[in-house]
Amino acid sequence: MVEDPLERLRGLCLALPETTERFWCAAPPGVREELVATGPERYFRPPYGGQRGWLGVYLDVLADWDEIAEIVTDAYRTIAPKRLLAELDQP
Repeated sequence: MVEDPLERLRGLCLALPETTERFWCAAPPGVREELVATGPERYFRPPYGGQRGWLGVYLDVLADWDEIAEIVTDAYRTIAPKRLLAELDQP
């Protein structure tokens, strides 16, 4: 059975402390530009929020789920408050 990419992404995101569902990822400075430049078939600058450094990820193409999991975690680390980061880093 093939897993729905949106459900897989939702699982990655909602596994992080106190997350809610959104459709873009916050990107650390410079990361969005690099990903969009090197992989425009997989990443894009969202029409709303793109000016604030957010990154869009196409889910209708072959995805590297390890890379997407890293992007999701980096996005979370970019915007999460310190207390949630401490919770995330607990063993």
